[in-house]
Amino acid sequence: MNRLRDLREDRELTQTQLANMLGCFQTTYSKYEKEVTNIPIDCLVKLAIYYDTSIDYLIGLTDMRNPYKRSVRFSSKNLCLYDKNPIV
Repeated sequence: MNRLRDLREDRELTQTQLANMLGCFQTTYSKYEKEVTNIPIDCLVKLAIYYDTSIDYLIGLTDMRNPYKRSVRFSSKNLCLYDKNPIV
């Protein structure tokens, strides 16, 4: 089960684009997808917000793709994830 890869491919994104958004190298992101390297919490938060899902879904703790209700602090409006490295 590789949800990160599936979500990325569903949006027709490259590993390099996601790595840029997360502020890491493509090789590091590839290791996240292959489950060779643990994903830092801040990256999981960014990915969950970007894909509009939960961290639990990303790491396989649930099969429910819908996100939990987020606090105002972590709404996509208040968390500027893409200012430095937008995905277009």
